[in-house]
Amino acid sequence: MSRPLLEVADIIRQHGARLLAQLGDALSYQQRRVLHALEICRTSQLGGHLERCDNPACGHQRPAYDSCRNRHCPKCQTLDRVRWVEARQAQLLPIPYFHLVFTLPHQLAPWIRANLALGYNLLFAAAAQAIQTLAADPKHLGAQVGFFAILHTWGQQLSFHPHLHLVVTGGGLSSDGKKWIPAPLSHKGKHFFLSVKALSARFRRLYLDGLKAAFQQQQLRSPAPPQPSTEALAFTRLLQSLQKLRWVVYAKPPFGSPSRVVEYLGRYTHRVAISNHRLLAIEQDQVSFRWRDYRHGHVEKTMTLQATEFLRRFLLHVLPPGLVRIRHYGLLANCHVEQKIQSCRQLLEVQPATLLLPTPSRDWRALFERLTGNPPDLCPHCKTGRFRPLYRLPRPDFARSPP
Repeated sequence: MSRPLLEVADIIRQHGARLLAQLGDALSYQQRRVLHALEICRTSQLGGHLERCDNPACGHQRPAYDSCRNRHCPKCQTLDRVRWVEARQAQLLPIPYFHLVFTLPHQLAPWIRANLALGYNLLFAAAAQAIQTLAADPKHLGAQVGFFAILHTWGQQLSFHPHLHLVVTGGGLSSDGKKWIPAPLSHKGKHFFLSVKALSARFRRLYLDGLKAAFQQQQLRSPAPPQPSTEALAFTRLLQSLQKLRWVVYAKPPFGSPSRVVEYLGRYTHRVAISNHRLLAIEQDQVSFRWRDYRHGHVEKTMTLQATEFLRRFLLHVLPPGLVRIRHYGLLANCHVEQKIQSCRQLLEVQPATLLLPTPSRDWRALFERLTGNPPDLCPHCKTGRFRPLYRLPRPDFARSPP
């Protein structure tokens, strides 16, 4: 895991003040908090420890500053991601797994931005209910499936593009829990999950019903200045236009093996907007970064934006406080996942040991060494000593709150 040449924090330190001056009150308090947290992450403003190499012949000292631990920070999510993936490994079954994507129409983007928590929660609820009700229908599968959903709000160019990535079991338990029902086979002999057309129609109906109910209960804020005389009519026309659209539900072919599932999960869990490794340069108030053009053969391209525009797009993806971005449903719901997975293994006549799964580790040092190949406290000067903390570095009071 090589160190990136440029970080989002570097861009914030150079151009964050100019962005605040330009947008002023247009930025929410939560967005300001994220800017502040990323700017001071692993700097003296957060305090830390002074460490010294325990090799008497070396004795090298270094400051080790604390992390901001903000979930939008590209530097603070790596170990959390590894822990989450290892926990999912312990739940794998020797069955096909499907990758589904539920996408909202771009016409809804202004309404979602004005109602982030409501819009995102409704996206989770509509997608989950569509899958569970269709999967439980004997006409389709007739089983209780398991899946988890991960919220993404961005495209490759950092545009606002809310959608869900879901990984679903290729089959499920019967209603009485005594039989495993596998995913059906197509006429070509390959597994498929559910009808994408049926999923899309059910998802659209559930989401629009939820929007309508929120509007009637006055829980939905209009993205434009409210005009009571025309607001209801405009909203009705919006629903009618959305009802005519075909909402995008994309189903990828099943993964080849459980190990492929885990390999894929790592790309979609603990990441917001962009990783530091995609950043290329910041020159003359412009930021260049890599993006992948999926419409034209997955070609990798370079985009250059004004630094303030880059930060503005990045802040579009700040999540509402308390919003759960990864959710588990059905067989994988946290309330009964161990019991359900054990039942599935018994019906499939498989034990966890046959999957050759690693033991999940809570030790961050062991995880770091596995990722980088080097212990985190290894002295880079003598290559033999280990850093040990000497004393705590103070934290300035002005670092405690955002501007």
